[in-house]
Amino acid sequence: MNTNEKITQERRLVTAIPGPKSIALQQRRSEVVSTGIATALPVFIERAHGAILVDVDGNQIIDCGSGIGVTTVGHTDARVVDAATAQLKAVTHTLMAVTPYESYVAVAEQLAKHAPISGQVKSILVNSGAEAVENAVKISRKYTGRSGVAVLNCAYHGRTQLTSTMNHKAAPYAAGFGPRAADVFRAPNSFPLHDGLSGEAAAARTIDHLEKTVSAGDLACLVAEPIQGEGGFVVPADGYLAALAKWCKENGIVFIADEVQSGIARTGTVYATEHFGFEPDLILSAKGIAGGLPLAAVTGRAEIMDCTGPGTLGGTFGGNPVSCAAAKAVFELIAEGTPQQNAQRVERVLGGGLRKLQEKHPAIAEVRGKGAMLAIEITKPGTLNPDKELVDKIIAHACKNGVLLLNAGLNYNVLRFLPPVKISDELIADVLAVIDEAFTAAASN
Repeated sequence: MNTNEKITQERRLVTAIPGPKSIALQQRRSEVVSTGIATALPVFIERAHGAILVDVDGNQIIDCGSGIGVTTVGHTDARVVDAATAQLKAVTHTLMAVTPYESYVAVAEQLAKHAPISGQVKSILVNSGAEAVENAVKISRKYTGRSGVAVLNCAYHGRTQLTSTMNHKAAPYAAGFGPRAADVFRAPNSFPLHDGLSGEAAAARTIDHLEKTVSAGDLACLVAEPIQGEGGFVVPADGYLAALAKWCKENGIVFIADEVQSGIARTGTVYATEHFGFEPDLILSAKGIAGGLPLAAVTGRAEIMDCTGPGTLGGTFGGNPVSCAAAKAVFELIAEGTPQQNAQRVERVLGGGLRKLQEKHPAIAEVRGKGAMLAIEITKPGTLNPDKELVDKIIAHACKNGVLLLNAGLNYNVLRFLPPVKISDELIADVLAVIDEAFTAAASN
């Protein structure tokens, strides 16, 4: 039996946050770990299960981050742990390009089954979201014979040279790190709260900008997050993505849906793309795909995926057997529908609770998102001016009281919620109570 199952699903504090053992470990860390690695919550986690993190001091913390969307099906899910453990005892690693194994094929079969793309679909497996983005761009350039890469305002795609160039924010991802990648072109996105445009009007603006600044004939691909993550959980207006996909198809541009954060049951469907009524040419998976183990994928139309030739794609650890075994378990859960149903429940309960808080606290300008990918944008009341200071206060209050929250947005004035979809209604109520207290405390000060 997994001992983590004995972790009660409740918030419980036995020391201050951080506790003495975490403080001691933080000192050890400062001596040997680069300061380039940040820390959202300065506690060291010893165990976890469901939606609860247990630190080295014994504090039980409600996790509303899931390792930034990774443990979607819950920490130490029994089926995932059992599958990975069995594979670990059988074969820990063999390169797919040298001596293949069944689990890689099985994961690709599941991706083909669930990807919202018609016709024959194929995949490659890699290690991370950024690596998936890099490979998707590489494949698109080969397929089209073009070099241009279109991205949208508020985008986040990774920390490599190419993906950090593709991000909207230069700092902290690209600023000061030397030359940026060539032929990356940014265009306005759809952001209903701030632009007030319909999906059709926002798409026309995006398309007009790209046609004037780069021209459709020079674009290999357009990369878009169906729901933007780091940029603030921005949900586009209805019809926006479908109009962009239509324009891409008419102009021979590969439409890449970056679902690194929004995919694999996070939003109540297997892919967030399914909410928006369009088909991408390529779709990217990572984060939640293997229940906490490193795995990512590029999935797309067979004629695009096969255009590069043998030996051109892959990597030493891409599609590691242990990660693939865990991913098979995740897809078993998806086949049963439990993660999707839980994500829909989280949207109803947490989303409903956040809207009630919005009625009480005028600093909440908007509640948005889908499934267990929700956010509130915090502004100066009566305006759309960002209030990062208030967000910082809320996060600090929540952390001290055993709730892990994350920020997002270009101005860091968005509170984002990415809990494991297993989070109980009782834990959600506790999270909402702590946030309510944080708003009240901030107002009184």
